[in-house]
Amino acid sequence: MDEAAPERVALDLGDLAAAEEIAWESVDGLEIRGWLYRTPRSRAGTVVLVHGGPTAHAEDRFNAEIHYLVSRGFDVLTPNYRGSTGFGLAFQEIIKEDGWGGREQDDIRAGIEALVERGMAEAGKVGVTGTSYGGYSAWWAITHWPPEIVAAAAPICGMTDLVVDYHATRPDLRPYSEEMLGGSPEVVPERYRERSPINFVENIRGKLLIVQGLQDPNVTQDNVHAVVTELERHRVSYELLTFEDEGHGIARPENLRVLYPRLADFFEEAFG
Repeated sequence: MDEAAPERVALDLGDLAAAEEIAWESVDGLEIRGWLYRTPRSRAGTVVLVHGGPTAHAEDRFNAEIHYLVSRGFDVLTPNYRGSTGFGLAFQEIIKEDGWGGREQDDIRAGIEALVERGMAEAGKVGVTGTSYGGYSAWWAITHWPPEIVAAAAPICGMTDLVVDYHATRPDLRPYSEEMLGGSPEVVPERYRERSPINFVENIRGKLLIVQGLQDPNVTQDNVHAVVTELERHRVSYELLTFEDEGHGIARPENLRVLYPRLADFFEEAFG
């Protein structure tokens, strides 16, 4: 066997959770859809896995992270908030009405509240994670919503300070920030301030695990350095997990074998 080949394991389809499509109404009446994966075990809590992009979408396909969390006793919700692809151009473009940190975050919160209201999740036992824009959403959740809504967050390679991110990211990505926020930080400084989770870390009441690839050229580790300074200034507890050989997202199999159990342990402890 080629030693460089990825490890392969046999899968029993009976061990995988089926995706259940669900819908809920957001704050302005817009219908939002997502996928819910239910654990066959006694439910330890619910993890909201937010996709990046935001021009991407969660779909009904195999995802190792989801099924690992399900195997550890978590239900997993993957919301397709406004700005997601696959629901028509109007749905994709509507995120630009507010820009990052607008009603697309309310779409996610409304999904959590809908699960709790329907008895499909328990208040105080919901966490949020995601990579890139999903990481930004996890930061937004833990800095803006009470523990009854989000008790824990594990942002992965997520933007914390949009001004720092604008100047530290790849130059070709800056026009996207300008499009979503109405200009550069010099043109609309207040918009960047109000949409940066770093400016609200004093609100954190839940548990926080920060995950970062140290070679990330998109959301650089400058975001982590900046937010850690603010967390320590406000005496907010946090955990930090970094990967020296990862870029924008955690992808190497040997690192995923570290990340997935760490996420499950983190949420288990936070909900316990």
